[in-house]
Amino acid sequence: MSNRQTRSKISLRVMHGDSIAIGPGKADLLEGIRDTGSIAAAGRAMQMSYKRAWLLVDTMNACFKEPLVLTSKGGASRGGAELTALGEDVLKRFRAMQKTVEASVECEMDALVDLLAD
Repeated sequence: MSNRQTRSKISLRVMHGDSIAIGPGKADLLEGIRDTGSIAAAGRAMQMSYKRAWLLVDTMNACFKEPLVLTSKGGASRGGAELTALGEDVLKRFRAMQKTVEASVECEMDALVDLLAD
């Protein structure tokens, strides 16, 4: 694979009105929350402020019928976050959609990448 091909990619986003309900970055954030139990830690791992991570979670929670992420208050025992069953399902479906899209456009993407400037 050439350097051009490794720099080029197709991106999938699911819009709900004017909001991005889920996209690659939000899916990465959901995985980080699932793996760390923390919005702050997931955001830090992505070089993102806590405020930005929280806003993304808030948007996702507002776009779906039920929240994707549940949070617990801080205090002496510190707070936390976890994916709901719906959050796990949305993440799994989005990752499957990404694979399907990438596979279905592979030939056209290769041809298009060949037309890109070096």
